[in-house]
Amino acid sequence: MATLDKDIFGLSVENHELIKLAYDAYLANSRSSHAKTLKRGEVSGGGKKPWKQKGTGRARFGSTRNPIWRHGGVAFGRTGEENFTKKISKSAKRQAVCQALSIKNAEKAIIVLPADVKVSGKTKDAVKIAKDLKIDGKNILAVVAEKTPEVLRSTNNICYVKLVKSTYLNVFDIMNADVIVFTEAGLKATTEWLKGEEK
Repeated sequence: MATLDKDIFGLSVENHELIKLAYDAYLANSRSSHAKTLKRGEVSGGGKKPWKQKGTGRARFGSTRNPIWRHGGVAFGRTGEENFTKKISKSAKRQAVCQALSIKNAEKAIIVLPADVKVSGKTKDAVKIAKDLKIDGKNILAVVAEKTPEVLRSTNNICYVKLVKSTYLNVFDIMNADVIVFTEAGLKATTEWLKGEEK
């Protein structure tokens, strides 16, 4: 029976500031910048001066594509080149993951599969494992050392299971999972990674 390292799964989390920082950084770094607005020089039309400069009593305008006009350009709009990324150090990220795992362990939401449990590559066998553990239907985060073809085939079609390699564990997935299931190899790889002992 695998044991959980107290330095990773037994931390006392006094506040959630670091977890919140890592959580926000994950979401920010997943964000893409596709929105783009047209400036006044990029909107079609507007080549003709709407009325003469003087003598009409109205304010002077040189183009109907002025940002304050309807159908005009957008002032200070999105350019499509915005950078939303947030940087967090490697040590802070690992500490945040340790804190998140400690919280889940305190909630008794971590399961380590025995070494004799084998994945055949069939979805029904993976579903049977979940039913035997009485966690079917819950949001399951399955942590493995390597994503083998058999593991991928058995979990890809199960909507409530998310498969992740141990070195790609993140606070977002951990905190949003109802149950975290480690294989023994996945637990060992996770422990080595979080302690900085990975090869």
